[in-house]
This record gives sequence, C-alpha cells and structure tokens, in this order.
Amino acid sequence: MAQIKIYGIKEALNPIKGQLSDVIHSAVVDAFQYPPDKRFHRFFPMNQEDFIFAHDRSEAYTIIEISVFEGRTTEAKKHLIQLLFQRINDLGIAPQDLEITIFETPKQNWGIRGVPGDELQLNYKVNI
Repeated sequence: MAQIKIYGIKEALNPIKGQLSDVIHSAVVDAFQYPPDKRFHRFFPMNQEDFIFAHDRSEAYTIIEISVFEGRTTEAKKHLIQLLFQRINDLGIAPQDLEITIFETPKQNWGIRGVPGDELQLNYKVNI
C-alpha cells in the first residue's frame, strides 16, 4: 500500500497534476514492483502565503510524502527517490525544488477494506 501526498503552490502545481501523478506512479511501480492499478494520490495546492519555504527554492518547490507498509529494502527506497528526481525533473521541477519523504509503518497500523493491514491479502510483495 502507498498513500502519496503532494504539496506545492497552486499556480505551479495545478497545471501539472495529471503528469506529476503519472510520473510518481511510474516510479513507484518500477522501484517497488507496485501493481499498476493501485494509485492513491492526494494533491494539496496551496496559496503562496500558506506554503513557507527557504529563499533558495523557486515557485516550483514541491514536497512529496509517501506512506507505505514497512518492509522495503534501503536499496528499493533509494531507487524510488532516484527515479522520482530523474523523472520529475522532466516536468520542470529541478532537484533543488523537490523534497521527498518516505514514511514506513507496520501493516497492523493501517486499516484497509475493513481489516487491519496485516490481515489484508496483497497481490504484490512488500519485502523487495
């Protein structure tokens, strides 16, 4: 399971939401061997006065938070981060303007389809 939140200034984020979602999803599918039909993205386009960041970032500054079941290797997580930086750069968001955080939690801390996550029957591997 992966739940993804994307934050940015609305004028920069709104025009690229669809493309950014596609790029993020392709990276998760490739790095985590995630099923292509599983996509859970939430966008948080913000007013500039509500999104405070360092002066060395541009209006394209974007934060991506990825919540997943624990179990992926360090190599798999680093691979995901590398793919995201590479592919998102093609959308005009420079590495300087992108921050990515992966939050891992035990499966039993998730509630999905009426059951705790550790009782869920998954069609993909988490330990990669």
